Amino acid sequence: MILRTTIQGLATAIKGLTLTVKHLFSARKARKTLDIKEEAYFDNQGGVTTVQFPKVKMPIPEVARYQLDVEIDDCIVCDLCAKACPVDCIAIEAIKSPDAIGKTSDGSVKRLYAAKFEIDMAKCMYCGLCTVVCPTECITMTDQYDRSTPNLADLNYSFSDMNEQEIAKRKEEWTRFQAEKEAAKKK
Repeated sequence: MILRTTIQGLATAIKGLTLTVKHLFSARKARKTLDIKEEAYFDNQGGVTTVQFPKVKMPIPEVARYQLDVEIDDCIVCDLCAKACPVDCIAIEAIKSPDAIGKTSDGSVKRLYAAKFEIDMAKCMYCGLCTVVCPTECITMTDQYDRSTPNLADLNYSFSDMNEQEIAKRKEEWTRFQAEKEAAKKK
């Protein structure tokens, strides 16, 4: 029994060492770097491919999901992206406008100001649900993937272009409009 266990242990160790030595010698030759779009990308798995990262970057697929970006001029502040986000990494604050404030590139009428539009990429799980539900397609995933930083606060991106004075002005404008509307109802 003990002899049998010892022989099995040695046989397993020899198999493992053989595999390790095989990989060691096959790693001495460099594998040709292929573009991920090529048909034979997965055919040649022998050898080692080392990418000298900041200078050379790996080719990425066209449908890859990486850094989120928002074209705030096309945003109608509908809040659908924040509602679809499973990890609540999108924070939006809207201010109503008494009149239409413009149009997006696809012709949608804008009636809300984006007082706050922030995405916390530290929380984001890169699922892409926010990009799917956006009616104006203003939120997209870019091909930027290297956003490493030692400070988590650096991964919180703000896309709103309104300052505090403008936010206060727009809120006061809406309050005044509501008051005038109520006064007109009472007459």
